[in-house]
Amino acid sequence: MSRRAPPLQGRPGIRPGATARRAVPPPIGVPPLRASTVCPMSEHVERQRSILSRLPITAQAVEAGESVLLTLRAFGVFVRFCGAAVLGLGHPREWVRNGRLAKQLFFVGTTSVPVLALTGAFIGMILGFEGFPQFQSIGQEGRLGGVINLSLAKQLGPVLAAVMLAGRVGCALTAELGTMRVTEQLDAMRAMAADPVRVLVCPRVLACVLMIPMLTVFSNLMGVIGGWLVVTQVYGTDDALYWKYTEMFVDWFSVTNGLLKSLAFGLAIGLISCYKGFHCRPGAEGVGRATTSSFVTSFLAIIFLNLVLAKFLNDFDRMILKDGHLRSLLGA
Repeated sequence: MSRRAPPLQGRPGIRPGATARRAVPPPIGVPPLRASTVCPMSEHVERQRSILSRLPITAQAVEAGESVLLTLRAFGVFVRFCGAAVLGLGHPREWVRNGRLAKQLFFVGTTSVPVLALTGAFIGMILGFEGFPQFQSIGQEGRLGGVINLSLAKQLGPVLAAVMLAGRVGCALTAELGTMRVTEQLDAMRAMAADPVRVLVCPRVLACVLMIPMLTVFSNLMGVIGGWLVVTQVYGTDDALYWKYTEMFVDWFSVTNGLLKSLAFGLAIGLISCYKGFHCRPGAEGVGRATTSSFVTSFLAIIFLNLVLAKFLNDFDRMILKDGHLRSLLGA
């Protein structure tokens, strides 16, 4: 029969009828708690600190590790942002309503025509002035037209057009969205149950993807005209030879090569510009830094994509088209 604890009578602060509780012994086979097991996390932290204090880790190594982690984290946030933009394209009512897409198409496309017209024409003229003495020295000045137009179609046209648009359109998009973030307009849209990615990012990215290839074709045409003026009108090369070698060197896949590159460049410019605007730091200085970072990152992305696509498309042209029957079926 168990014994009850004695009542606690007459002690201050004790209610009447209260009894003292006896200490319950631990179960058999279970050791009593020690002071070291009460807070295992603090002991683990102290152990890690003691280990790190004995390692030859310098401040530069710690900073390098932190920069790597921050870069990986930023890349993960960018991938998540790109995924949200792609998913937002599945809701066309959000980015077509009130002429949002039409306004961005006009801004990216129509207003960029004069800049790209001058860029393409001047590049074609420069190639003509620089290349003619070299080709004339070997008696092949007629082939210069094919070389100029092939360079414009595959490399110089798409890259230079994308760089110009990254500086003109990309920086403008970053500054606009960055200002909206600083003035808390993006937070206001979220408070009203509107998705800023669908409303702001999707029409801008789609406008870049649709308009940059068209602007690239226009810039290439201006470059062809500029090269023709220099080679035939200034230096007096035969027009028939100029267009003969152009038709010989430039085939349908060369034009398609440049268009595929311009599609990739437009997607990269749109996503990077909008991402930099959405994640800029507060203040006017933050918007300025985001704008600069947008152009630099877009330029590096253009160069990297050009390298990757040049390797892939040239291998595709050599292995699939020239070694198979697809080229003959397409009439190339």
